[in-house]
Amino acid sequence: MKSLVTEEEISNVAKLMKIDLEDHTAHIKRVQKMLEYFDILDNANVESEEITVQETDLDKLRDDKHNPYDKNLLKFLKSYQGKYVKAPKLN
Repeated sequence: MKSLVTEEEISNVAKLMKIDLEDHTAHIKRVQKMLEYFDILDNANVESEEITVQETDLDKLRDDKHNPYDKNLLKFLKSYQGKYVKAPKLN
């Protein structure tokens, strides 16, 4: 099957996301596998399927309001930088 993604594209996306990648090959294979899966989903014949949607009235939704965080909250976090919390690395 023709490759749907190139090393240059992976490198460019990594730069945009500010991620330092040493080996692009492994990521090319992963992205290729995801794109192949999306291709399978695109080719699935679901046009005849009925889509059910549950509608909610706007007056039943909660009010959207800004709740500023308590600055003392940061002392309970294990890892943070400035106002950002550092999440663990995902594999």
